[in-house]
Amino acid sequence: MAEPTSYDVVIIGGGPGGYNAAIRAGQLGLRTAVVEMRKTLGGTCLNVGCMPSKALLHASELFAAANHEFAHLGIEVTPTLNLPQMMKQKAESVTALTKGIEFLFKKNKVDWIKGAGRIAGPGQVEVTAEDGQKTTLAAKNIVIATGSEPAGLPGVTVDQQRIVDSTGALSLPEAPKSLVVIGAGIIGLELGSVWRRLGAEVTVVEFLDRITPGMDAEVAKAFQRELTKQGMTFKLGMKVTGAKATKKGVTLTMEPVAGGAAETLDADYVLLAIGRRPYTNGLGLESVGITLDRGFIPTDHWKTSAPGVWAIGDVTVGPMLAHKAEEEAVACIEAIAGKAGHVNYGVIPSVVYTAPEVAWVGQTEEELKAEGRAYKVGKFPFLANSRAKINHETEGFVKVLADAATDEVLGVHMIGPSVSEMIGEYCVAMEFRAASEDVARTCHPHPTRSEALRQAAMGVEGWTMQA
Repeated sequence: MAEPTSYDVVIIGGGPGGYNAAIRAGQLGLRTAVVEMRKTLGGTCLNVGCMPSKALLHASELFAAANHEFAHLGIEVTPTLNLPQMMKQKAESVTALTKGIEFLFKKNKVDWIKGAGRIAGPGQVEVTAEDGQKTTLAAKNIVIATGSEPAGLPGVTVDQQRIVDSTGALSLPEAPKSLVVIGAGIIGLELGSVWRRLGAEVTVVEFLDRITPGMDAEVAKAFQRELTKQGMTFKLGMKVTGAKATKKGVTLTMEPVAGGAAETLDADYVLLAIGRRPYTNGLGLESVGITLDRGFIPTDHWKTSAPGVWAIGDVTVGPMLAHKAEEEAVACIEAIAGKAGHVNYGVIPSVVYTAPEVAWVGQTEEELKAEGRAYKVGKFPFLANSRAKINHETEGFVKVLADAATDEVLGVHMIGPSVSEMIGEYCVAMEFRAASEDVARTCHPHPTRSEALRQAAMGVEGWTMQA
């Protein structure tokens, strides 16, 4: 029998964690292979997650603007929704991105082994191809980067017809008249807002008594107000007990968490979006003695309990974000190569790509209060920002939290126009442990939305200047 092909690094999973790990390994001269069972690279993010959802968010935002805002700007049009074309341009964007990853693999001499990978023992990865053929790869290091999958809910069976998860919600065959979203987290609110803009009545059912857990509470309240203004209906503190699908729609049953009478809700479609869980199915972790902790793979600086086996991204504890996986990917490979890999987990931003957008980094007010840390607050509303006023996009504000004694920036929370593009400024500031005064005394171009970031920093010491 032929000896298995030998690699310095074999990565299981070709998503943002896996493909960035592979590219960095190739750059460092390590012989590298990625085992990926999809027919395209990029994982959930590029294929059925971040990228296609942003394509639909962008297109639906323009459609809504043409319907409601263009006339005020002196542009008179009557838009017609061409859903097949909207889906086609989404698919074209996704294809271009996945092909780009293939190009980077070739450029960095990374082998893509197509099939499902499992650890068959120390230093051994078995790959099962689509036709059932099995091959074995020998690896000095194995990196698990298999990501996550949508979490299920008892009583709600996803059929991808009438009851869909996030993947199905990206490819509905029609714009529904009514849509119920189970879960008021980021994924549910983003996809719910896509279909609301395209004509659906959207009702969001959430177990907790608030939306977007983990978001600063003041921002979450403002966010819910904006989404309600746009026509979303929220049923908070409700436990979904079942969903019955027919060819024409779905009947949802639910009851108040605090107790009370059961309710039913009818809709054309139901989107189940209560979160994601690590994807570790069939990975053969037991063959190297790895035991899961609440579904996650325990790690210490990306090392698992098994020598030579590493794990990054959604299969490990922490926020399930593509950019967190990317940071860990680079750090993990650099550690394998004998370099000093590092991730600053206190400076990983989060974004909700609705309109208005929400973005934050660092600690919330609730977290600072819980740890008893004295802090100061600077706030600035987009209503007072020149560019936002001229563009008729004045919803929201920027809030800066700084240490009361040292003035170090501890957290920044924004809701408003283009905040996804601006949160990076505060990520850089916090990486360099800047004080709020450092940002307050940095010249920003006028008129731009980014001036709100500076004005909020000025507000920490009370010298905000209104536009």
